Amino acid sequence: MIDFSILPIFFTAIFFLAISPGPDLVLISTYSSTKGFQAGFMVAIGIFFAGIMQTLLVALGLGQLMQSMPIFAYTIKILGALYLSYLGIKMLSSWYRNNQQTSNTKSSDENSTNLSLINKGFLNNLLNPKALLFFSLFLPQFTIGIGSLSVQILILGVLLSSFVFLVNCAFSVTFSQFGKLVSKKFKLGRHIDGLLGFIFLGLAIRLAASK
Repeated sequence: MIDFSILPIFFTAIFFLAISPGPDLVLISTYSSTKGFQAGFMVAIGIFFAGIMQTLLVALGLGQLMQSMPIFAYTIKILGALYLSYLGIKMLSSWYRNNQQTSNTKSSDENSTNLSLINKGFLNNLLNPKALLFFSLFLPQFTIGIGSLSVQILILGVLLSSFVFLVNCAFSVTFSQFGKLVSKKFKLGRHIDGLLGFIFLGLAIRLAASK
């Protein structure tokens, strides 16, 4: 079991971490404001699953492996940057094709299915080695010497991922309402894929350039 007396400090810390600007928040705010609450919610689900996966990896010792073998973390970082670049180029291509057609048809459905949105949130978070390193450094600080360390990390990781999921859902609601207000003044429908494409390319550059 875990020490319940540390939970107030634990939740306070992850609250401020959850609301701090980062790739996940950029992804949720962009999708929620341009495609609505459901899109942001699906991205949040993907991020939640990534958090559970990272918790399992930390419990199995992968976080320590990444700290001892920087080349492993570097490889994951490059794969993540390539994936984000792929998404960005794909969306820019979709935006270009749609505008060449000079019609007001909606953007390609393949970019907005629930499964693809969950996948984007999942891989955007999982392929960022800093997220896994954070889990491996942060969670053990709240464990105690009594009982199984792996079980404690699993419990804390589930609590962290669930709490962040609720915060991300709140962000989805907020930014979706903001998007509705903006869309009434600006016709952004035909340019959503282009905006998302630039966002993903920016995330790719940020990830590749990070140390």
